[in-house]
Amino acid sequence: MDKEVDPHVLAVIDEMRLSGPRLTPVEIVAKMGVFDARDKPFDHAWLATGDNVIATIWAEHVNVGSGGRWFYLESMDVQHRAGGGTRAPNQVQRAKDRLALLKRTFDAGQGFRTVLQTNRVAIAELESNKSAKVSTRVRDDAEWHVASWEPDQLLAVLVRGPRGWEPSEEEIKAARARTSVAKADEPEAAEPVVVVADASPEEAQAAATDYVMRHFKGYGYKAEDVSGQKLGYDIEVSNAKGATLLRVVVKGTATGVPTFKLTSEENACSVREPLWRLLVVSEATSPAAQHKIFKPSEVSQAPGFEPSA
Repeated sequence: MDKEVDPHVLAVIDEMRLSGPRLTPVEIVAKMGVFDARDKPFDHAWLATGDNVIATIWAEHVNVGSGGRWFYLESMDVQHRAGGGTRAPNQVQRAKDRLALLKRTFDAGQGFRTVLQTNRVAIAELESNKSAKVSTRVRDDAEWHVASWEPDQLLAVLVRGPRGWEPSEEEIKAARARTSVAKADEPEAAEPVVVVADASPEEAQAAATDYVMRHFKGYGYKAEDVSGQKLGYDIEVSNAKGATLLRVVVKGTATGVPTFKLTSEENACSVREPLWRLLVVSEATSPAAQHKIFKPSEVSQAPGFEPSA
């Protein structure tokens, strides 16, 4: 949330927002050279044209060091959320993918490009609150780089601007406290045991459909539920001008509903319809619901997919 962002950082973001074109969060990433940005709206890092890496920088976690230099502590603990709690499998995979791209730039001695982002909910709830949405996303024209990579500390330090500067130990210590990035040897607090009741297939599907409708509408798109028409897809997504962008089949998995199948209509539509996509919502009935989009050629890779007999 804006109130969690350093005032200097927020002022720069506001200036970028007011001076740039009005684009959706996905359009910003797409215009930076990520052609499949619409298929990866929830990823946290992307590989763009020219082998350029683009990463999200959450402004709430940007720290301002000596000389006004910005830095960001990147946790290598892929299993746990920054706000506490265990990540869902798809959240773990996103964290691994992001670290792999950042490590790629570190090994090559290259910088990477970023989008600066603020959020509508507290940053600690980013991966646990179903209402979490982007508040502001802007392209940062300044290059970032990985200044240090310390697997033994489960920590990488990302720095904005020219090489040759790194935050001091005192600055890193203060940033750890501010952003809740734990040290590798710190014991974890015991988590409460939560008993989740099994969902029915109907409940999982209804929750997944609701999630997807809110997701696309939250990004400013029009989402129409056409599942009752048996067209081979459930939701048609279009932009403000009415142009159809995606025709999406929605499937939800949850406790008690670990798998799903495609119907004959959905299979047939995946072959003839170029805008057809499969969107799987994992943990659909829980606050940790997350999704991933698959092209027809990738359906067999979707978690929970069960081929029809």
